[in-house]
Amino acid sequence: MAKPVVLIAEELSPATLEALGPDFEVRNCDGANRAELLEALGKGVDAVLIRSATKMDAEAIAAAKGLRVIARAGVGLDNVDIPAATAAGVMVVNAPTSNIVSAAELAIALLLASARFVSPAHAALRNGKWARSKYTGAELFEKTLGIVGFGRIGQLVAHRMQAFGMNVIAYDPYLQPARAAQLNVELVELDELLKRSDFITIHLPKTKETANLIGVDALKKVKPQVRIINAARGGVLDETALYNAIKEGRVAGAGLDVYATEPCTDSPLFELDEVVATPHLGASTDEAQERAGIAVAVSVRKALGGELVPDAVNVKGGAIHDEIRPSLPLVEKMAQIGTALAGELPVSMEITVMGDISGHDSSILATSALKGALLAAGAEDVTYVNAPGLATERGVTSNVTTTPDSPEYRSMISLHLALSNGKSIKVDGTLMGIRKVEKIIAIDGFDLDLPPSENMLFLGYADRPGVVGTVGNALGAAKINIAGMQVARQAQGGSALMAITVDSSVSESVAASVAKEIGADLVRSVSLVN
Repeated sequence: MAKPVVLIAEELSPATLEALGPDFEVRNCDGANRAELLEALGKGVDAVLIRSATKMDAEAIAAAKGLRVIARAGVGLDNVDIPAATAAGVMVVNAPTSNIVSAAELAIALLLASARFVSPAHAALRNGKWARSKYTGAELFEKTLGIVGFGRIGQLVAHRMQAFGMNVIAYDPYLQPARAAQLNVELVELDELLKRSDFITIHLPKTKETANLIGVDALKKVKPQVRIINAARGGVLDETALYNAIKEGRVAGAGLDVYATEPCTDSPLFELDEVVATPHLGASTDEAQERAGIAVAVSVRKALGGELVPDAVNVKGGAIHDEIRPSLPLVEKMAQIGTALAGELPVSMEITVMGDISGHDSSILATSALKGALLAAGAEDVTYVNAPGLATERGVTSNVTTTPDSPEYRSMISLHLALSNGKSIKVDGTLMGIRKVEKIIAIDGFDLDLPPSENMLFLGYADRPGVVGTVGNALGAAKINIAGMQVARQAQGGSALMAITVDSSVSESVAASVAKEIGADLVRSVSLVN
């Protein structure tokens, strides 16, 4: 069997290749060379590993037939068209924690350099000037540091700057005050942070909401001795407004690593002694690059092995708990069975997670159900990435609820499919024992003990003697071997459901013939799609 193909489009650390291991065919190209990239993608690849120079836009994604994973060895994803990847069912992964230490340390380096005029003093000395009296700086001790965006990097900066004796305050509308209190940091509104801070460091992504957040109005509220550091994303800090504020004496200085447009080599800010600037070096350490390469290599291995990846940015559900992961294929199969029995795509699906596993985040099971239903309805190339979008196009919704109560099993999952005609189908399943064997335990109230099989036949009929033998004979005559058979009934002589696992698919003509012989009011041949 051919090995999956991994295209490495930029230089990555040797540890990346080691983390990939021997199970892949590795190809290389210069991702910055557009023609070379498109040619390499067109030859068929399963995954592509990139950094910042390779643009995986809609054109590149369309050229890469069979592509399953785009892996960015770093944090930013500005060079990846995520909507286009999602529509194509391509998983996008990055390494969100690979450079947080490096980025935090650079922000601190810029802060210290800005406070003590390290850059202009160095330049003056190299030019033969002993300008000792010109560059009088400021101490950090007992000063107030305002952190705008108190995520992982902001928290690292806070911890380190507290060691300098700084009082740290932070603005982050999404952080719980209790978490800030644990770190001995006071959460404040942005206006208060601007007014109180002696130093401000920015740690926010650039979004519609954060673009030019620190702009003309904000810079009218700061102390004149404030120094502002941005080693996060260009465009959050308005560079023109900052230049004017420094020139007018309303801001004492700045440390910059990122810019609204990059590469940036001619900003008027670079002419100011009060500004220390670096060319987007936040992740540029050997350690960060190695961590990023290893992280995405591991993600590629998982993704191409059929696993969901916690660092996938375009898969709903986030990190998946080990107790939930085995339920993903079970729910997918339950949705396939339910949709096949319905004979149509459901309008909505309600997944109820019961018992021991209900305490874990199981929201990803909503996507599992969508994927299974779409596959059963004949959709092609459905993945966990594009299933939500495809379902939305078809008017299908899914939702997960949880309850600690599970009367008969330690844990079980119930899938309720609502149909367009107002009817519904319910499929219950569980994972049995240490090996977590998949079992369908009920369909519409008919109790079963059915391991989902690749090929199954379901028959609904009125309970009476002789039906089992008739069905066996009919399938035998069609050269279809029965692997297992179960009959469930709600009352003697009432409605019955027969579930049969077989070694080969049952054609519509054979299924119809069997149904005719026993007078079945329901007949469905189900072939599960992996």
